Amino acid sequence: MKGPRAAGTRVARSKKCRGVPVPELLADYRLALVSRCIDDREITLQKQSRGFFHISGAGNEALCLGLARSLRPGYDWFFPYYRDRSLVLSLGVTPTEMLLQAVGAANDPASAGRQMPCHFGSRPLNIVSQSSPTGSQCLPAVGCAEASRYITAHRHEGLAGCTSHEDEITYVSMGEGATSEGEFWESLNTACTLRLPLLYVIADNGYAISVPAYQQSPAPISELVRSFPGLSVHRMDGRDYFEVRTKIPGIVAGVRQGLGPALVHATVTRPYSHSSADTQSKYRPKSELDDEARTDPIALLEAALLEDGIVSPDDLAEMRDEARRLVAEAAKEALAAPRPDPATLPDHLLDLPDVGPDEYSEDAAYPSQRGGPGPVLGEAGAPPVVALGEAVRLALHEAMARDPRVRVFGEDVADAPPDLLDELEGKGGVFGTTFGLQRKFGSDRCYNTPLAEANIVGRAVGQGVRGLRPVPEVQFFDYIWTAMQQIKSEAATIRWRSAGEWSCPLVLRVPIGGYLAGGSLWHSQSGVSIFAHIPGLVIVMPSRALDAVGLLRTALDGEDPVLFLEHKHLLRQRYTENVYPAERFRLPFGRGRTVQAGRDLTIVTYGATVERSVLAARETGASVEVIDLRSIMPWDKEMVAASVGRTGRVLVVSEDNLTCGFGAEIAAWVGEHCFGDLDAPVSRIGAADTHIPYEPVLERATLPQVEQIAATARRLLAH
Repeated sequence: MKGPRAAGTRVARSKKCRGVPVPELLADYRLALVSRCIDDREITLQKQSRGFFHISGAGNEALCLGLARSLRPGYDWFFPYYRDRSLVLSLGVTPTEMLLQAVGAANDPASAGRQMPCHFGSRPLNIVSQSSPTGSQCLPAVGCAEASRYITAHRHEGLAGCTSHEDEITYVSMGEGATSEGEFWESLNTACTLRLPLLYVIADNGYAISVPAYQQSPAPISELVRSFPGLSVHRMDGRDYFEVRTKIPGIVAGVRQGLGPALVHATVTRPYSHSSADTQSKYRPKSELDDEARTDPIALLEAALLEDGIVSPDDLAEMRDEARRLVAEAAKEALAAPRPDPATLPDHLLDLPDVGPDEYSEDAAYPSQRGGPGPVLGEAGAPPVVALGEAVRLALHEAMARDPRVRVFGEDVADAPPDLLDELEGKGGVFGTTFGLQRKFGSDRCYNTPLAEANIVGRAVGQGVRGLRPVPEVQFFDYIWTAMQQIKSEAATIRWRSAGEWSCPLVLRVPIGGYLAGGSLWHSQSGVSIFAHIPGLVIVMPSRALDAVGLLRTALDGEDPVLFLEHKHLLRQRYTENVYPAERFRLPFGRGRTVQAGRDLTIVTYGATVERSVLAARETGASVEVIDLRSIMPWDKEMVAASVGRTGRVLVVSEDNLTCGFGAEIAAWVGEHCFGDLDAPVSRIGAADTHIPYEPVLERATLPQVEQIAATARRLLAH
């Protein structure tokens, strides 16, 4: 084969070209050609309706390949973005694997046909399954870098499933447009505060789709971030392979040595439109596109190879032909691959922990009362009787003592600054549910975060990906909305979008709900149904201490994100009290509780309306069955159906708004699946379709009350 032989002859005469070993230079040039050919092939496949979308890495090749020479696949951790094709190729993903994703093949190793092209993922290479929202990967990358430091420091404690290297780094990249996202700035704040081993790469092609950079920000990103203490900022021409190879090794070495995060702002080109859904000639002048063609990184690299006598024009032509042949063969293989089976669509949404009857029975909760081991109630050393809030606090203590992977963090969750712990009582959360954790387990296991909900949850995602068991807290449900991107797009999708290759164990604790006068619309909302729409997210809301402990233990045993809702009104109520259960006790997700049995009417409820429903049932004088769902997603449809089959009447009570609240889902399901058992219409009660007011009388009028539940129950019973 003429090209490689000719190139090999020149290599012997010149071992380096502009400071770069010639074998590496030629290998990277070949890979740049392969990357560009994959782009071209995907465009063709999309036009033939054999691929369904295309977004290119063209213009980023020199930057990505130069970077890859200083990075370590399977050792460092990677949060790339969609234009990092050539980087990912260099790390070890093959052209065939990329094209399997482009055609949506069942054996696409990154997603099994579930993700768009250039949404990379490889567990062996530590390429974390990529999401699509721009900039959202920054916060999980921070959490990943945090986990690296923690795992290394606690390696002697035997952190199951967690590995790290002392000098590993976390790589995260994005286009300059993504730096307008708040999550980018939140990530910088924490990366610099903690001096994390994090490498940011900003590939600047001058546009966020059609919006030019000057309309995005008042100055280039490398100028805007220079005021961040501890951030090493570098500007370079990412079109120039040799400049990248010269500058990147020292930058990466500094991050590896623990000097803190670095940010590389690199100029690149965009020779192709943003994606197959875009036509850049509509908003970019021809003169600008012609200028970009002259600075195309592959063209610049070819010119250098020719100028320095490394290859001949024939060599270049041969290598281009070789790249096209290689990609054509890869495309042929991808097109022959099997398509996904629609029956597999729900696979990998969740992998719920198995909890057997011997774990959730009364005997498991209180073995000493059944002749098992342990002190009997009332004796010295017997387990305490606790309300829901204290049960959560004790369960967190227990979990942290048992598993060093458990870390608790959020706003105000720590006791006090570490140097003042001996002098101060400590805070331990606005409701006291994390009191004493920092003092007992240390400031790297229970710590405060910035007042930034996306930061809290995003960092938890990155730690969960590394195998830790993060327990983040959002202080009030009313302020959870800024974290929605991290909850919905990152945490809840990662198992499904990677076809089970990645998971994200985390327990997001959130105080929720009203019935506390003075909370108003900023501290008293309930919006369970909004999160129940998110596949891949478990949601629980216990109404008593025993259930809080059992559900929290199960959540921490699992491998998926759990939204653990702690109703503020219930935290200290006497009627939530139970004896703290034995350590073996667990509660399965999706299993409700019959609070009281009945024959005439079923009330289905959860959270703070459980006790109100019990009181209302007594007022009716009838035999009313009350079911506490405990688990919202999944919920116990079998228990509800069986109860309705016995009573023939059902009333759903929920603190969510009446319209489109979670109670509406329960009512609709009962109407569809239990119609033959019904002797009366399905009824439901929810909060008024308004916000929660401040004044107590107004709040009472907004939320479901005992008398309202009782009156509705009587109407149903009389039907």
